[in-house]
Amino acid sequence: MPGPGVGFEYPPKSVSWCKRDLLLFAQSIGCKAEELHFLYELHPNFVPFPTYPLALSFKLDSSDVVDFYAAQKSIAIPGVPVFDPARVVDGQRRIEFFKQLPTSSEGKGFESRTKVVGVYDKGRPGSVVETQTDIVDASNNEVYSRIHTSSFYVNQGNWGGPKGPATQNFPPPKDKKPDAVFENQTTPETPLLYRLNGDYNPLHADPEPGKKMGFGGVIIHGLYSWNWACHGLLQHLGGSDPANIKEYQARFASPVRGGDKLVASAWKTGEIKDGWEEIRFQVQIEGGKVVLSNGRALMKCVGPAPQSKL
Repeated sequence: MPGPGVGFEYPPKSVSWCKRDLLLFAQSIGCKAEELHFLYELHPNFVPFPTYPLALSFKLDSSDVVDFYAAQKSIAIPGVPVFDPARVVDGQRRIEFFKQLPTSSEGKGFESRTKVVGVYDKGRPGSVVETQTDIVDASNNEVYSRIHTSSFYVNQGNWGGPKGPATQNFPPPKDKKPDAVFENQTTPETPLLYRLNGDYNPLHADPEPGKKMGFGGVIIHGLYSWNWACHGLLQHLGGSDPANIKEYQARFASPVRGGDKLVASAWKTGEIKDGWEEIRFQVQIEGGKVVLSNGRALMKCVGPAPQSKL
């Protein structure tokens, strides 16, 4: 028997983007000058960075700042308590890539279609809402990407709901040197740039929400670290070619503050199916906590990105 809220479908929402949106996204997650196919609209191979659909689920079709809290409150899930969107953090995200987005949605009708997969009561720590979001060409219902989201509503549990299934874990291999290591020095301005992609949660700009949630102030978007790590994997292992990544996921293990240095380690497992190799990875603050765990990608490993040429 399905649990509370399972199968509930939100009304489809129109999404749109232009080339400038793609340039901003690529710049905000750390794409480099040698990757002009992500950063220069006149490059003959200009293409969206593959995880850009994540930004569309926040941006939708707006070209201006949106009220994050109001957007989250818009529709309640039947049979489930109304959770406070001011106290929500990312749990885990996974994306499957089916078809490359065009460089602009102009003249096309794209939609974000989201349904509830599960709502779980984790007791005193909070509740988890799992959803599936498809980015779809409404003219023919073709799915371009599928995003699996786990959202954690802090201190909003104990309502008698199901505990939920155990999650599948993908730990790094033991006693094996990473096949790729890359790092990034964040700054207090990092979240202020990333939020311009459409993720306007005040938690990433105003110290007060983070203090109320026990983070001590502003924290960087978990999706910033998530997208940055995907870029690093593609840059160092996949030749910066979007065609070389099929699936990507990571769990948000602990918060990142502006000024923290991120260090990512990735391991090729040698497990290859239909040409796609499983990659395991994790991201930690230098000398400290793991911030992205359960990292897994399916890739074609061809080596580092070549120098971009016009």
